[in-house]
Amino acid sequence: MRFAAALFLIPLALAGCANDGLRDIRSTGNGPDEFMVQPVKPLEQPQSYASLPPPTPGQANLTDRSAIAEGIAAFGGRPQANDGGILASDAALVQQASRLGVTPGIRQQLSETDAEFRKRRSRLTQFKIVPVDRYNEAYDRQALDPDAEAARWRSAGARTPSAPPAQ
Repeated sequence: MRFAAALFLIPLALAGCANDGLRDIRSTGNGPDEFMVQPVKPLEQPQSYASLPPPTPGQANLTDRSAIAEGIAAFGGRPQANDGGILASDAALVQQASRLGVTPGIRQQLSETDAEFRKRRSRLTQFKIVPVDRYNEAYDRQALDPDAEAARWRSAGARTPSAPPAQ
């Protein structure tokens, strides 16, 4: 009886270890990519077809939704205030954050640097017998141990927020 229970429980326990979650960023099928499908607003008939704006290929459409505006509204903000500029209420924050200078094009530069880093770290990673977490494999040396880091700051005398006990 114990042998039969072990035969049932061992594969069940091993199956629980196979959750890749959102970290497995490779496409596993031939179907469409569900992250590329964007929901749109319902179609509406305009009052006058002559009043429609001219088509702008590659630009926003009347039925396109704005994720940024919807996010601002969801958090209680005013979507019409999102004109691309810095709000007056955030000007002091932006000034403080940029007091030592701002690197133009930092996002593109970081993207290129990260792509080169991942390329360097993945030279021999395509030859694996079992599936692995590619994200952790690339960035494992840069990960912090939160418990050790909290202990380090506490021993230095810094005030730190409470955290769950180490397991």
